[in-house]
Amino acid sequence: MDRHTQGILLILLSAVAYSSAGYFTRLIHLDAWTMLFWRGLFAGLMIFCVIAVQHRRETWHAIRAIGRPGLLAALCSTGATILYINAFRRTAVADVAVIFAVAPFITAGLGWLWLGVTEAWSTLVASVLALAGVTLMMSGAVADGHLFGDLLALGMALLMSVMMLIIRRHHETPMLPAACLSALLCPLLVWPFTPALAVATPDMLKLFLFGTTQFGLGLVFLTIGGQMVSATENALINTLETPLAVAWVWICFSEVPTVPSFAGGIIVMAAVAGHVWYSNRPRLAAAAS
Repeated sequence: MDRHTQGILLILLSAVAYSSAGYFTRLIHLDAWTMLFWRGLFAGLMIFCVIAVQHRRETWHAIRAIGRPGLLAALCSTGATILYINAFRRTAVADVAVIFAVAPFITAGLGWLWLGVTEAWSTLVASVLALAGVTLMMSGAVADGHLFGDLLALGMALLMSVMMLIIRRHHETPMLPAACLSALLCPLLVWPFTPALAVATPDMLKLFLFGTTQFGLGLVFLTIGGQMVSATENALINTLETPLAVAWVWICFSEVPTVPSFAGGIIVMAAVAGHVWYSNRPRLAAAAS
């Protein structure tokens, strides 16, 4: 399996992990700040353990090696995380997931303006199809009056796009320590706003799973995979989070998506699946021969 295929696989796994955020925010009946505190703490500790196993005696050197690019990526990720969880508390899961799906277009635009990056036509076609699916999903959500929550979600998408561009631009920089820093910055920043210690044991177990599986694994997969593919391709594959996030809360909490949401989700998934297949077609043909 070559580097590009590994990157796609890791980002697909990241999308699956991240898509469970809506499920956990519906499952855990605590305020957003308390969730951010424990989710970030558990995720940060998990990622630090991964770094320690990888680098052993060179752990501190690996952390220092992130430099300014890693610090900027960590700050973007932290800001996006804070907006993300608060958006779930102020709008529908489908709204947040759908708005995140515009990240490929934000990424492509910023990449062109900032880095002069042009994408392959197949990536752009898939992005346009994903946008059509997103537009269809949004048509049934705008009238619900969740403007502030939607704006928080849009800010999250913007920060995630910048983070993806930084990761791709500085692919030689070890970004896993930056992901660890991002996770640990969350509890540090939200500490003044939360009664973090007043959490019952059952909720603490849910927060542990939220932090390690949804945030920790998602961030690890996204950080490593994001250095193997283009930033726009990264964002495009992550649009799979949109229909998956809607599906989890539909199955587990009967939060039934509207017909536009359902149809748009199918279009998004088809666009991503088609792009993944097309981009790997030469590699599959070479492997078969």
